Amino acid sequence: MDGLDTTVEEQKAHEEGVIACWSCKGPVLQVVPFCETCGAVQPPGQVNHFLRLGLETSFDIDIDWLDQHYFNMQRNLHPDRFAISSAQEKSLSQQQATTINDAYETLKEPLRRADYLVDLLSADLLPDGCDLVNDQALLMETMELREALEECETLEQVNALSTRAENEIKGCIEKLSKLFKDNDIEGACRLKTRLRYLKKLTEETRIHQMKLI
Repeated sequence: MDGLDTTVEEQKAHEEGVIACWSCKGPVLQVVPFCETCGAVQPPGQVNHFLRLGLETSFDIDIDWLDQHYFNMQRNLHPDRFAISSAQEKSLSQQQATTINDAYETLKEPLRRADYLVDLLSADLLPDGCDLVNDQALLMETMELREALEECETLEQVNALSTRAENEIKGCIEKLSKLFKDNDIEGACRLKTRLRYLKKLTEETRIHQMKLI
């Protein structure tokens, strides 16, 4: 299989395992929020965010599909559906909803998704941690951009710097896609650190814009 993509079915076979339903004792896959036999809500399984949301382990995801799938899952776990359920099932539905929400919030945003994917894949490759990568060029770029922002005296200058940062962010996301496909985890590690700095810069430009309005 090319790159890092694996099918959801292959992930299931490797990661999920089968547990016994707390209610009917029937077999349940850890990734499934409801028992297929009796319909009872299950405790959140120990699976990664991608598998929990029915996605391949890949940086490239269909955000529209993710949004729809997430809202469907949350709708099925809405408290109103468990108004007359047992205390245990109410508690499990809340646990499932919280876990699914955490997975969704992590995967929908490119930087958080890159962070999570690097952590998921780099345990053996980068034992000292991703953000400890010493990249002098990145540090110099970051210092120069912040100095440029400090020197901005007009709204037009700040807007131009903001546009530059946004374009660089788009470029980073496109490059991250290729690096993950090529299984270049160290390269992805460096680039997602740059993406974090650029996103921080856009936040600082917004603050600066407000001061000049």
